[in-house]
Amino acid sequence: MTNATTETPWVPRDPDGFVTLQGMVRTEQGICTERDLYLRIEGLAAYSEAAGQVSLGEGARLIANTWFNLFNLGKWRSLCGLEDLHLRLEGRGRMELKVFAAFPDRSWECAVNEEIVLEPGRPLRFELSHVLGISDRAVAYFELRALEDGCLFLDAAWQTRQAPQRSPELMLSITTFRREEAVQATVRRFETFLPGSSLRDRIHLTVVDNGQSAGIESSAHVTAIPNENLGGSGGFARGLLAAQDRGASHCLFMDDDAAIHMESLERTWMFLAYATDPATAVCGAMTMASARFSMWENGAVFDHNCKPQFLGTDLRNVDQVLAMEYETTRKPPANFYGGWWYFAFPVDQVVHEPFPFFVRGDDISFSLANPFRIARLNGVVCFQDADFSDKETLQTLYLDLRSHLVHHLTQPGLALSARGALRIPAWFFARSLVQCHYETLAALNLAFEDVMKGPEFFAENADMAERRATIGALRHDETLRDDTPHAPDRIRFHIRRRWAALAMLATLNGHLIPFYRLFGNRVTLTTSQRGQLAPIWGAAQITWRDEKTGKSFTMVHSKRRAWKETKRFLKNARVFLRDYDKIRGEWRAGYDRLATETFWRKRLKLDTRD
Repeated sequence: MTNATTETPWVPRDPDGFVTLQGMVRTEQGICTERDLYLRIEGLAAYSEAAGQVSLGEGARLIANTWFNLFNLGKWRSLCGLEDLHLRLEGRGRMELKVFAAFPDRSWECAVNEEIVLEPGRPLRFELSHVLGISDRAVAYFELRALEDGCLFLDAAWQTRQAPQRSPELMLSITTFRREEAVQATVRRFETFLPGSSLRDRIHLTVVDNGQSAGIESSAHVTAIPNENLGGSGGFARGLLAAQDRGASHCLFMDDDAAIHMESLERTWMFLAYATDPATAVCGAMTMASARFSMWENGAVFDHNCKPQFLGTDLRNVDQVLAMEYETTRKPPANFYGGWWYFAFPVDQVVHEPFPFFVRGDDISFSLANPFRIARLNGVVCFQDADFSDKETLQTLYLDLRSHLVHHLTQPGLALSARGALRIPAWFFARSLVQCHYETLAALNLAFEDVMKGPEFFAENADMAERRATIGALRHDETLRDDTPHAPDRIRFHIRRRWAALAMLATLNGHLIPFYRLFGNRVTLTTSQRGQLAPIWGAAQITWRDEKTGKSFTMVHSKRRAWKETKRFLKNARVFLRDYDKIRGEWRAGYDRLATETFWRKRLKLDTRD
């Protein structure tokens, strides 16, 4: 990477001296093709995805009040000190232009309302600096209305003449494990995108190959690093070490399928370049796999468990989009974190490196343990290929419980009493018990016991090889199969009223009722419903079916299996309460010792930096 040597930080400028802070994002095959998430058109109009343009007949309108293409005035003003803003338009024909500044608590401003004539090759600019200081929570967007036939919209950009705070050297770090096709496709997309980007000399991609099977060849813009399989924690720790060795100012952790619009990289780079706080980080959102217009998470907070923010927000709904943008302009709470599917951060602000969780929870602790000022940018999002509920297994729940407990044992801002901390494994246990997931109960007890062994156990088992084998040996019934014989469904109890649900809760879903297995309900649910309690109340037999593959597994009520794991849990709980102060003290000291560059360089057998 190159280093800026001039007094004023470098930033790409067009021939007129303007910097594009945010360009247009459009539909993209293989990523998302729902046009109304990007541009709305009304009347006699047609959108061409291949050309990226919109043809407009007389009276037709183009409206850019979408999450991908609005401009958040409040964030750029409050976090970047932006004082100079312009809108650049390219197209053809006579049109009416309106630019709105929208606010949550007052009437909107029509900042520009003009008849314009666009000519190919002769873009027009409109100054909007006067709307930047009106409110700390505001967004801007534009509308075009064709005043004649044959109008054409080609492009738009939000620009400035203002100098940046810095010129980031951004290293992307992807960790992959035996997902060869996904990571190869990501590298191809990156290699195709970068030569045409004005930031091509400021962005580099590193692929950490935990499976040593990806077949990625290093190039001018890509570095492949074979790595021991220490999970996402070890892979991203290796990527961070590579960023430090390379002299990168910022690092961006990403999923190996990188289901993002590449414009996200440029938006992120620009925001980091202009951010006034050097600790500024950027976290990307994630949409639902089954409904790409619906938000899964736009940042999250952690308190006993993970609480996604803006879950279910409909990106087609303008009011919901604006409400989300207004709210995300506020400073996030201290227990806010960003997922590692897309998380960019300043390398020199890292106090604690990733903790060796293997996977699950490493991104949470990384955000909580470091002094980042995390921002969320509109349009910066990953489109996940499967919802988290579909990925729930014995191993993921084992890992989730471990990390949830460790967060509260190590992070001062999450400190709990012994009984308060015990509520975490108790909730995990009860949730699986009422679902008749007895093998999961055994895995949860194992997780509880492993946490009480202290941080050195995590260091010694960073590759999780032994634990993965142990958990694999537990799994017999809770495995999706092509053909799972089971008794047909039946509904004898309709648990619709609150008192009935409370009765089932009080009896642990029939586990305290004699012979309940003989007369309880039998239900079939989808794997996406795993973890939802309402559908399973009253059930003594539950069949879980994967709608994509048709595979399923069935769990049947068993007091013997439930009591076996409950006794083990109660024994663990007594030890936890008795030794809580000692356990917490060991964890706080151990976290500071293991979440370090020294630990990872030694574990990965790398040279120590001078």
